[in-house]
Amino acid sequence: MKEGIILYKSKYGAAKKYAGWLQENTHFECMEISKADISEVMQYETVILCGGIYASEIAGLSFLKKNMGRLRNKKTAILCVGASPYDEKAIAEIKAHNLTGDLKNIPIFYGRGTWDEKRMRFMDRALSRMLHRLIAKKDPATYEPWMEALMCAYGKSCDWTDKKYIYPLLNHLGKRLPLETE
Repeated sequence: MKEGIILYKSKYGAAKKYAGWLQENTHFECMEISKADISEVMQYETVILCGGIYASEIAGLSFLKKNMGRLRNKKTAILCVGASPYDEKAIAEIKAHNLTGDLKNIPIFYGRGTWDEKRMRFMDRALSRMLHRLIAKKDPATYEPWMEALMCAYGKSCDWTDKKYIYPLLNHLGKRLPLETE
């Protein structure tokens, strides 16, 4: 049995970047989820999903949902990547929304991603514009963390990716943390 595999789904590159950092630190195989075959994934003891959050959905989660019966005895974890700053309440909501049924007990970790409207697809850009207009009408004192992040990033290109976000997952896996954290 092989040690582990990192499956990722990345629309704009941040989840792929985190998957690469995880691979560097775990020496697990790393593969885009669209190329993953369950019979190959079954050869690994540990399965990590790294996917972006889009409209409260974790990209690539459908692979785990579809195959959880076969993956039940594997050590699994999820690193989800989003543009908002880390917020316990928001992560709990993402977990409650996405990890139901057989997925309920999978540990979830979070890494902050990127924001670049120039690279966004039309629908993502349109949704961002709509949300920006709605939030701009509110009192800034009532903003939730994701709202504040959207208002600050709107119209800019931002990269908040940081290796520090993989450390809790590495710790969970029992992997030695990089020297820079010691």
